[in-house]
Amino acid sequence: MKKIYLDYNATSPVLPEVRDVIDYYLTEAFGNPSCGHQIGRLAKEGLEEARSKVASLIQASREEIIFVSGGTEANNLALIGSALAQTRKKHIITTRIEHPSVLNPLIKLLEMGFDVSFLPVDGKGYVDPSDVAKAIRPDTFLVSVMLANNETGAIQPVAEIGKICREKEIIFHTDAAQAVGKIPVSVKEINCDLLTIAGHKMYAPKGIGALYVRKGLSLSPIIFGAGQEKGLRPGTEPVALACGLGKAAEIAQKDLPAEAKRQKELREKLFEGLKSLYPALVRHADPELTLPNTLSVSFPGKLGSEILAAIPAICASTGAACHDRGETISHVLHAMGVSKEVALGTIRLSLGRHTSYQDIETALHLFRSYFAG
Repeated sequence: MKKIYLDYNATSPVLPEVRDVIDYYLTEAFGNPSCGHQIGRLAKEGLEEARSKVASLIQASREEIIFVSGGTEANNLALIGSALAQTRKKHIITTRIEHPSVLNPLIKLLEMGFDVSFLPVDGKGYVDPSDVAKAIRPDTFLVSVMLANNETGAIQPVAEIGKICREKEIIFHTDAAQAVGKIPVSVKEINCDLLTIAGHKMYAPKGIGALYVRKGLSLSPIIFGAGQEKGLRPGTEPVALACGLGKAAEIAQKDLPAEAKRQKELREKLFEGLKSLYPALVRHADPELTLPNTLSVSFPGKLGSEILAAIPAICASTGAACHDRGETISHVLHAMGVSKEVALGTIRLSLGRHTSYQDIETALHLFRSYFAG
């Protein structure tokens, strides 16, 4: 049977148009962008065009985009780079539901003598901006709150948090790896200073991402070499991958509203179908404040891993793919106060550009057969 791929939050396939761009910069304009000859100049022009396209998607300026290897590196550069640029202040604020690529660098900063406050979230997985405001101290220099959660899809109130930080002259970083390309994202509206982008979440290849760094913000590099990417990310630029990300950003910007609407409609059809099959179904996060493609649900009394193992045609996750290895409660659901029985029955179903109405029908048929059997 055809595989029904419902794991777009884990990774997305590279679009054909993106692949064509990558191929051109691998085989034709393959030069080193630091070289002054014609092939080098072609590579440089492509790199800067890609930078402009990524910037346009998030309403930033071209010079504010730094290409990196992916979301993990972007988060490390944002957090550790901000900390290393400090001379006095030592306090950072974050939440308990961040991705490991945020939590683990912050744990490292704790070991280095910084102080980190990990804020709670409510039962639906949302942080309260007032909790951020209350946690601010005279020595707070950085707040990091993700834009949308990778497991539940919950969209955090980052614009309110950004406003608080801007008024207090505190650096605000948001990990937008799951949000960019799925919903409208504007660094101006968010009031952020740093924003993380991951290419493979938006139909570009793995191994490429970007960090938005607000003009005038001081960051320290975390790796050292030559002066590429304003000295913040030394090493010969991966031109082909960056140009692929640029093309993916261009495509996303062109049809984002229509595609988001389509995916949300399919998501709700999937939810209603599952609810009719399993009335005790529990939905994590508020559907109106969630990524349009993401449905995190629990089948209390069942194990999510056993359900997916019994329906191999459906490709989905029991939690975040990065730590989907055993019958343990994810740190996100734990932070939300979800009981063990409910948490272990959780499945994350995430849709994408290639998800069709027929895919949803087939998925529901497969779930129906499982519960009937």
